[in-house]
Amino acid sequence: MAEDKSKRDSIGMNMKGCQTNNGFVHNEDILEQTPDTGSSADNLQHSTTSILGSQEPDFKGVQPYAGMPKEVLFQFSGQARYRIPREILFWLAVASVLVLIAATVAIIVLSPKCLDWWQEGPMYQIYPRSFKDSNKDGNGDLKGIQDKLDYITALNVKTVWITSFYKSSLKDFRYGVEDFRQVDSIFGTMEDFENLVAAIHDKGLKLIIDFIPNHTSDKHTWFQLSRTRTGKYTDYYIWHDCTHENGTTVPPNNWLSVYGNSSWHFDEVRNQCYFHQFMKEQPDLNFRNPDVQEEIKDTVTQYSELYHDFTTTQVGMHDIVRSFRQTMDQYSTEPGRYRFMGTEAYAETIDRTVMYYGLPFIQEADFPFNNYLTMLDTVSGNSVYEVITSWMENMPEGKWPNWMIGGPDSSRLTSRLGNEYVNVMNMLLFTLPGTPITYYGEEIGMGNIVAINLNESYDTNTLRSKSPMQWDNSSNAGFSEASYTWLPTNSDYHTVNVDVQKTQSRSALKLYQDLSLLHANELLLNRGWFCHLRNDSHYVVYTRELDGIDRIFIVVLNFGESTLLNLQNMISGLPATVRIRLSTNSANKGSEVDTSGIFLDKGEGLILEHNTKNLLHRQTAFRDRCFVSNRACYSSVLNILYTSC
Repeated sequence: MAEDKSKRDSIGMNMKGCQTNNGFVHNEDILEQTPDTGSSADNLQHSTTSILGSQEPDFKGVQPYAGMPKEVLFQFSGQARYRIPREILFWLAVASVLVLIAATVAIIVLSPKCLDWWQEGPMYQIYPRSFKDSNKDGNGDLKGIQDKLDYITALNVKTVWITSFYKSSLKDFRYGVEDFRQVDSIFGTMEDFENLVAAIHDKGLKLIIDFIPNHTSDKHTWFQLSRTRTGKYTDYYIWHDCTHENGTTVPPNNWLSVYGNSSWHFDEVRNQCYFHQFMKEQPDLNFRNPDVQEEIKDTVTQYSELYHDFTTTQVGMHDIVRSFRQTMDQYSTEPGRYRFMGTEAYAETIDRTVMYYGLPFIQEADFPFNNYLTMLDTVSGNSVYEVITSWMENMPEGKWPNWMIGGPDSSRLTSRLGNEYVNVMNMLLFTLPGTPITYYGEEIGMGNIVAINLNESYDTNTLRSKSPMQWDNSSNAGFSEASYTWLPTNSDYHTVNVDVQKTQSRSALKLYQDLSLLHANELLLNRGWFCHLRNDSHYVVYTRELDGIDRIFIVVLNFGESTLLNLQNMISGLPATVRIRLSTNSANKGSEVDTSGIFLDKGEGLILEHNTKNLLHRQTAFRDRCFVSNRACYSSVLNILYTSC
């Protein structure tokens, strides 16, 4: 026993005199176990613990080191030289987070609304039967469009707009729809359409397709059921009693169709007259019937990203358009999946057309298509200025404009105005605020074909602007390898075609590509102010400018005979010379021009670039002559747009 006691005392003395192993941490669970009095080993452990716990460790003179235990750490953490930097770093981190949050909120609040896909760049309208034939039957088709997507992207186009390709009769060329859910066999199959949509999206493009809710074909199932008074379809169309004797019909009233004959036609099955605004093979739907509205809404969700209104404005028409907009909005919630809706409300005055934008808090169309430039059979600076200002002055505040110089139902530009106006009209298209819309072939200056007779009962002049696209100087202008095409190509296709113009530095196609590229890359054009300077019977002059950018574009377009302009009389402080950014004459691109005397030939246009901080829209004299659709200011320091100018 005496020997055991001596050993224990020796162990206790040795541990007391040892330095603490700072790199070792005892397992506290073992130290806190309840001792068993029957075990000599446990007695030794208990004795040892008592000896260690009887005296606090002495850390005086010890410096901080890696792996120090918490007892040593606490000796230093409370000292001012360690505590104060720690607190400073903590509050700096808190302040940084708050600043980032505030900056993010400020950017969101002050940033203007981003342009949507239908605002960012030009739309390219295709009449599918005339664009490209892929199966050698003489008719353009959906596969043909897909084959030419590289060409479309080379135009810097953002959106492809394809006119009607639904199952239809040839009456009125695809506008008498027999089935809104089928692709007409002339154009291909539903699989072809799905492949085209996928290919368009792979190119980073968007797709718009026509939808015609005003009427159907008389071969449509709905009409066949309506004429036999079957169930709910009885009132799907507009029927009225009339008299019909000896092959002569006395209509209910004197209403005329678009083509000049009576808008009523007698149906022998139902023994009543039905209403048609267009051809008798295109009976008008009865939109006062709620079942018809639901049918059309269901079709919209299946197919359409574009609504075309071919009716004249009736009481309640805008209510129907608003309901279509609501249906579109239900399918526009996913990011990047916004459903665009445009309306065609032609043959009306501008002030009535812009009503299809809707009201400030009740949206209708994203924009009604603006075809008023296509109605100009003669052109002058005054007539162009009148169309521009009439649209902008009547358009509701904050809405987005659009411009088009051709379409399937209007004469082509070169045939209306002359070849010399192709470039200047395309320059107008891309320098006005809003979305430019190009009808296929206008980028190369295609013209109408000669009048053709297909033995139809309506004006076949509408065919003259639907001739095959002129791709090259081979047979059928490269449109088709068939021996016969549904319409003949224009006789000028040997010189007016894509392949020829791709190699010409001064071609209409080359200028079109330069204009579309400039429009895509310049905030002055796609977001800036429009300020009108002056116009007369020959020319129009306006500027494009943006707060935060210390330069402006001065656009000078001559639609009359040769003229001499003095820009210094229009803009105070203008330097003696300015640089030509783009010209309808490519030889002048990048050169300097004397602002006191600019000579312009007929159909010549210039985009001039001028460095200045004195923007016109800030000046009182120009306050009523400047317009902006979506106001924004540019910060060159942060390289961002903001709204608080």
